[in-house]
This record gives sequence, C-alpha cells and structure tokens, in this order.
Amino acid sequence: MSFFEEKNPEMDRYLETHASSEPEILKKLRRETYQKTTQPHMISGYQQGRLLTIISQMMQPENILEIGTFTGYATLCLTAGLSENGRITTLDVNEDLAYLPKKYFAESEYSSQIDFRLQDAKEFLKETDQFFDLVFIDADKENYAEYFRLIKPRTKSGSVIMFDNVLWYGKVLEENPKQRSTQAIKELNDLIAKDDDFENLILPLRDGVNFLRRK
Repeated sequence: MSFFEEKNPEMDRYLETHASSEPEILKKLRRETYQKTTQPHMISGYQQGRLLTIISQMMQPENILEIGTFTGYATLCLTAGLSENGRITTLDVNEDLAYLPKKYFAESEYSSQIDFRLQDAKEFLKETDQFFDLVFIDADKENYAEYFRLIKPRTKSGSVIMFDNVLWYGKVLEENPKQRSTQAIKELNDLIAKDDDFENLILPLRDGVNFLRRK
C-alpha cells in the first residue's frame, strides 16, 4: 500500500489519473490477484508498475533479474523494455501461487523471454555466472542485506538495482526496532548509503524504493 493511498486517497487517485494508462493484461492480473490471494497488497501497484516499465524501456536491458515474483505484475511491467534478445529471470518459492504468474506469462507477448523459477534467490545468486543490467527485489525483507551482498558481484557499470518497501510504513525511523524485518531494511539502507560503488536515491513511491545505479 502507498503512503498516499492510506493517508490521502484523493492524492493517490490524482497520481493514478495523471499517469500513463495500465495495459489490459495488467488490469486483469491485478483484478485476479485481489480475487484469489490472501495478501493482494503485496502486488506492485499501478504507479510503481509504470515506473518499472519506464525505467526498463529507457535501459533496453539484455538481462533482468527479479527476486519475488508474487503474481507476476512487476515482471510483466519490466518485460516491456527488454531488448530484442533480452531475458528476465524471476524467482519465487511459493509453489501454491505459481499457477497465477504462469497463466499471465503465457498470455504475454513476452512469454518466450520470461524465465520463471521456483528457486531460492540466495542459491541462484551463488550459482549463476550471469551479469544483470536491471534488478528488482521485492521479497523476504529479512534477507535484503544478504541479497545486496550477493547481487553486487553480478552487476557492472550502469547496472540498476531497485529494492522495494525500504521505508517499511515509516518503521525505518524507529531508533531500536524490535521487528527483524525492520532491522534488516535499515541495515540495507545503511549499506547502500555507505557503498561508494553505487549512487542511489530512495524514492517515496508507495512504500519506498531504493534506486541504485552502479558507477
């Protein structure tokens, strides 16, 4: 859920009505996510989806990595900018929900460029020798700092990484958070801010996106 959606829904509606229109396949997927999942708020929102699409289209990436597929909304947004021979690898561990992203990936015009894997992301990152132009992480928050450490060697100059939910509903302002997920997100944000190999900015979009570019 976005800050404006919760605190100022009128502003949230204004932002949506002044953004590019949502493709029909994404409208259908968003609707079915709310109908058939118990935590539909985990879906990347309309506004965030437009951001992912625009960034991907600007970069025309060859290799995209997504950690945390959920129902595949963000995946389809990212595919819109893939180069002609580009590929997106999207990872999740929820076998019970896998039927839903698979359904929409098959319907997508980019179906042949989507590699959906039910695999632990840490295992994948330790095994792969691929380098990624664009990375989007929206998965288990407690592993965020470890994902960053493992992803860094798989990037090159110009690579972009985005971590979702880095404001964690404002909990990052807590001095001594008791929740492990809050501690992990604060650790991630501190690691990124101190890493001279990246330039970054936290975008206050929805629940916060830490946007990084490798120098």
